[in-house]
Order: sequence, then C-alpha cells, then structure tokens
Amino acid sequence: MKSRVLTDQALAFSFTRRALMLGAAQLGAGGLLVGRMAWLSIAQNAKYDRLAESNRVQSQLIPPRRGWIVDRNGRPIAVNRTSFRVDLIPDRLQDPDRAIDELRQLLALSHDDVARIKEALDKAPGYQPVPVIENLDYERYAAVSVRQPDLPGVAPSSGFARSYPAGAAVGHLVGYVGPATAEQFQATRDPLLITPGFKVGKEGLEKSMEPWLRGKAGAKRTEVTAHGRLVAELTTRPEQMGHTLHLTIDAGLQEYAARRLGPNSGAVSVIDVATGGLLAFVSMPAYDPNTFSDGISPTEWAMLSGNDHLPLTNKVIQGLYPPGSTVKPMVALALLQWGVAADEIVHCSGVYRVGNAQFHCWRHSGHGPIDMRRAIQQSCDVYFYTMGRRIGIDKIAPMARDLGLGAKFDLPYAMQRYGTVPDSAWKLRRYKHPWTAADTVNAAIGQGYMLVNPLQLSVLAARIASGRALDPRLVLNRRYGPQGPSLNIPPSHLELVHLGMRDVVNTGGVGSGSASRLPLAGIEMAGKTGSAQVRRISMADRRAGRTASEALPWKYRDHGHFIGFAPVEEPRYAIAVTLEHGNHGGAAGQVARDVMTYLFAPDRAMATLATMESGWGGDIAQRMAADVARWQAGHLQTAADQAPAERSTGEPD
Repeated sequence: MKSRVLTDQALAFSFTRRALMLGAAQLGAGGLLVGRMAWLSIAQNAKYDRLAESNRVQSQLIPPRRGWIVDRNGRPIAVNRTSFRVDLIPDRLQDPDRAIDELRQLLALSHDDVARIKEALDKAPGYQPVPVIENLDYERYAAVSVRQPDLPGVAPSSGFARSYPAGAAVGHLVGYVGPATAEQFQATRDPLLITPGFKVGKEGLEKSMEPWLRGKAGAKRTEVTAHGRLVAELTTRPEQMGHTLHLTIDAGLQEYAARRLGPNSGAVSVIDVATGGLLAFVSMPAYDPNTFSDGISPTEWAMLSGNDHLPLTNKVIQGLYPPGSTVKPMVALALLQWGVAADEIVHCSGVYRVGNAQFHCWRHSGHGPIDMRRAIQQSCDVYFYTMGRRIGIDKIAPMARDLGLGAKFDLPYAMQRYGTVPDSAWKLRRYKHPWTAADTVNAAIGQGYMLVNPLQLSVLAARIASGRALDPRLVLNRRYGPQGPSLNIPPSHLELVHLGMRDVVNTGGVGSGSASRLPLAGIEMAGKTGSAQVRRISMADRRAGRTASEALPWKYRDHGHFIGFAPVEEPRYAIAVTLEHGNHGGAAGQVARDVMTYLFAPDRAMATLATMESGWGGDIAQRMAADVARWQAGHLQTAADQAPAERSTGEPD
C-alpha cells in the first residue's frame, strides 16, 4: 500500500484553507445575528413594544351600569346596587376541583351551589366566566382576594348588580338579566360579553329594551408586576350608564295587585282610560327576578318548573282563556248595532234548545221575562243564546275585534299570544266544517272557540268605557301616534251597556257582581263577571247534581274573570282580573274591587290587604320562602324514604 507523504507546504495549505472556512462560518453567523437583531429592533420594534407594554400594563373593561326602570312617578322598579362577586375563568384554571373546594370553604357554598358551578364549568367555553357567587359581603370578598395568587382562574371583582325592590311582584313585568351565552359572544365577538359581572337582558323588558338599557363600557389601565400584582392604576375611562326607562306603570298599584292576588294563580291588568297607559301588569305566581339575576340554583329551578300554577308563564299576555260572560256587554253592543231593541223581551226558562241539544242558563230555574239591561245585570245565558243566534256570529265577531279581542298590541314583549275570535270563515278554514247554530250559541256567552288573554279583556273594558279604540301603552318616554280614535258606537248604545254593567255591581245583591261594589262614598264601578268552563258538564253530571265547580279538582274548576271601569259617569280606570280555576267571576270581582279601591283610597285598601295576608301566611316573599322550605323538606323526606329500598336491592337475603 502506497503511503501519503505530508510536506510542510501541504500542511501550511491545509491550515490556511481551514482557517478561511472557519472565518467564513463565523462571519456568516455574525451576519445572521446582526440581521436578526436589526429585524427585531427595527422592523419588529412596534410589536415588541406593545408586548412589553402589555406585560407591564393591563387593560380591563368596566361593565356599564344598566339604566334604571322607573314607574310613571319616577319610583324605582329596577335599579343597580354595589356588589362583590367571584367568577371562575375556565381557561386560567389549573386545578378546577381544588379551586372549587377552596371556594366552598371560603364562601360557605351549598351543595346546590357546587353542583351548579360544576355543571356550568363543564358547559362553558374556556373564555366565558362562570359565576360562583354574587352579593358577597366584604369580608368574604376580601378572603378570596388575598388567596387569589394561589388560585389561578378565580376572579373576585366588585361592580354593580341588578336589583328589583318589589321582587316577584314585578317579575313578569320587567323580566330579568343574566350572563351572555356563548352563542351571543360568538355572534358579535364583543369582549364586554365575557367580562366578569356583565349581564344582558334575558326576559321581558330587560331583554326587549336591551339597547336602551345597556350603556357603554369603560376601561381601566393598571401597571402590574410579572406575577400580576398591582403596582399602580394608570388611567380610567368611565363607563356610560344606560338610559332610564320610564314606564306608565304605577309601582304602588303593581305591588298591591300582585299581593292582592294572594295564593291564586291569575292576572290583573289596569289601564288609564284617559291615556291608554298600563298602570298594572301583574301575573302571579311569579319568579323573583333577583333570584334569576344572582344565579338560580337547580333546586329553585326544579321547584318553579314543576309548579302547576305556572310561575314561569306571563299570564297577562300568554294565558289564553274562554272569556265567559265578560263578552256579554260586547255582544249587547253588536245586538244594538244590528237592530235588536234594548226593551225586547226574551223568556228564560233555564234551558235553550238547538236541534237535539240543550243549552242551560247558569240559573237552572230561569230568569223569566228579561230585557237587554237586566240580561247584562243578571248575566242571563238564555237571552244571549236567543239574540246571538238571531244576528249570527258574523255580526258579533267584528264588534269583538273592534273592542280589542284577538288583537295584537304594540308592547315590548316578544312572547305574546293573541287568542281567537271565531267566525264562519275561520271555522271553515281551520276545521273544514261549516259554522253551526250551536257554535253561535256558545260564542254568545264567551265559550266554544273564543279565546282571549287578560290584557285583551282590560282593553275590552277600556274601549267600552271610553267608546274609543284605545291601545295599551307601557313605555312613557317613547313617541306614540295619536291615541284612541272613536269606535263610532252611538252614545245611546254605550249608555245602555254602561247602565247594565253598573247594575251588575251596584244593585244590592241583584246583580251578578255585587260583591265587587266599591266601599267608597260617591264612586261606583261598572263591571261584568265571567265564569268560563274548563270541563264540560255532561247530562250525567247534571242528573247526579255534579254541577258545582268547587267540588272538582283544582285544574278542572272554572276560570273566574271580571272586567270593569270606574267611576261610571266619567271612566278613568279600566280593569280586568282573571283567576285561573277560580270557580267563578265573583271571586275575580272581589280582587278588582280592592285593586280599584287602592286607586282612590290606598290606605283603606292596604288595611284590607293586611288582614288577608295574615290569613295567607304572610306577604309574597314570606310565602315564597315557606314554599321553598316545604319543597326542600318534601324532597329530603322522599330521598330518605327511598334510601332503605335502594340499599336492600344491593344486599343478599
């Protein structure tokens, strides 16, 4: 094998070549470093300046306070109060179970609270705050704040929370607020929606008037350390509070009417006949909007959703009922319009026959000979069967619509139900069957296909009282068109019906609504009761004497209605009261009497209410608290009863 000979020249050449290569590599590396430094310091200067600034300075949105909701006199219905709260930010949580356990001990959270938080945490996107607790006292808020560095993802904050001083009395009137949903954030990408403590309208006026009430967010800049500890507050841009919403509602009347309904399931609607403004808009039982705004527990939600009195339903605009005899003044106006003389006599024997079917008067023995005014006063069914059938449904239905039944009103509520004013064309279109005489007989006393809501009944009362096409209005600081053109009903017709409705209430026990007479000297109310059947009374029931609604289970009892207005001579206020399964219209009339009394003599009405509430177990808040306690005790007992049976199934004999 031939060996390589290394000479001095070859070694010198090799050294020189390697030195040149190393020098070139060092030069290239140096050039890259210089280029990178130039890129970072010149081209990327602005970017890294911002990052450095953001590491030192943090910006935080300040949720705006919502605008107040006040009544026609400026009395608060929904306000804001200072609140301390704690949220969880899912993205920042390192050990969720440990954080929740720490908060449970620091804040004395209940099992329901922990279950709610864990459920919300499982469902929430990482960026969306999960409320832990609101309305904290300062001591517990401070206890969480000092532990915050050890609990990443826990966010204590102070701000403003929504408050409703009247609680459940305004639940269905104003609705409630709550955190924005993930869908709402993804639709707008508005960072305000995921700011801890910020809430949007979820129901009622809080939802429909959201743009007016929300306001504009502020911002706060603070200097912090690398570990997030506050060094100094730099600048703050104040938030702009939302606009105040003025309602036509009378807050005192609203609360009184809600309390006066007591343990009943029902609705009260009161209208100012001069302006069309709604003075009371009450549906009971109701939820407490404070509870919803603070974060309702699964126990409270289960209790509300399982209640057969439907506290989650706004009965004023969503409850549909046969109106019963409250339509008789409307039918009387239709009869007069189509030529039926007010003094024409009908003989009421207690029964009216259509073909092979018999229709009964509420007074089984009959009223004897009776004219229109007495027929209204004594609510004679046979009179309206006879005369209604004479003119037919297609002449009654237009008057019903003119007076507001079946109508859609421009109110800021998304969920409204408008009911049905049937006629022959409607039935043929809906059921493919022609209208019959029996259908007319039923409709003439407010039964059959006819359905209305309590708001429409109050409009019916207001239009009969005024003779004008009044539309109900709720927002005081809103521009409306001219109110109430004439219905073109002759004054003599209105006078006859007014007198009949006056006689219902003020003829010493002869009228069907005498229990609703006002206890006030010189002020009379005109009205009409209505009892709407829920369950048809069969011939077998009549033979067995089972005609009393009171003897039936609650859900089969008749609905009770009352419409009225006062004073009779110069109507100022119109009212409608509905009691679900309240047996008869007389009970609704007594509620109307006291609510109307409040408008003229509030001290006297309050004295009456105090006596009633002592027998009902307290005011609304006290009864709701008792209901929650009973419900929880019942479920604990059920769980205890089931526990031995469950254990026995897992053990051998």
